[in-house]
Amino acid sequence: MYYFNLDRITAQIIPQGLLQIMMVLAEYKGKQDLFKQQAPQRLETLKQVAIVQSTESSNRIEGITAPSERVLELVQEKSTPDTRSEREIAGYRDVLATIHENHANIPFTSGVVLQFHRDLYRYQANLGGRWKSTDNEIIATLPDGTRVVKFRALPAYCTPTAMDELHRGFNMAWDSGEVERLLLISTYILDFLCIHPFADGNGRISRLLTLLLLYKAGYEVGQYISLEKIVEQTKQSYYDTLSRCSQGWLSGQHELLPWWDYFLGIMLLTAYREFESRIQSSI
Repeated sequence: MYYFNLDRITAQIIPQGLLQIMMVLAEYKGKQDLFKQQAPQRLETLKQVAIVQSTESSNRIEGITAPSERVLELVQEKSTPDTRSEREIAGYRDVLATIHENHANIPFTSGVVLQFHRDLYRYQANLGGRWKSTDNEIIATLPDGTRVVKFRALPAYCTPTAMDELHRGFNMAWDSGEVERLLLISTYILDFLCIHPFADGNGRISRLLTLLLLYKAGYEVGQYISLEKIVEQTKQSYYDTLSRCSQGWLSGQHELLPWWDYFLGIMLLTAYREFESRIQSSI
């Protein structure tokens, strides 16, 4: 079930709570220019903080860590990466900068996803820019040490076609204007994570793609508030929801609503509320 299924999205009954969340997010989107006028100097500080937090949090979620002072040096390009973790952090920094600076001109294709993955691993030779060549599974370790398969991703041989079809379906739905774009974005990210197209780096690439797509939909909060930090702070909810909504994905029987609730209600709405709070506190 790796096609971007617009019919399934449009057939979904949207509960009142989720409708209200989307209305509030639309209001925040409309306030962005006002926020920029109210505290332009504060915005620049928020940008710099968000870049550091995003780089640190997105990597730390995957167990890739470095001392905070080293992360700051790497983000500010005052130092070259020495360790494998630092090289991955530097790669994330570069892709993040590309999105912030060029999002309006980046086409949304499977080729761009490969390019992001290549750049994520640019400081480690021959690790990035290729779809997975072996099947991957999401493994959980139980308290007694037993390892169980929580999710089997799409087989490796299906991945290139699946990613092309995913982008074709997504872009057709985007251009049609028939569905709220926030729902399209969150559904794409779920599909991407269920395809799990890379041997490594899927989570980090998914968060970078989230930022890019939100930019393209006009939601700019990720420039000022780290979405990755919010995911890290709600990591248990993130993984629980992803696990729940990935069940039945291959057969198209998976749930969408819990993922939409997390993506829009917990992650994005939290970011906008924090953004508003920080702007108001500086006025």
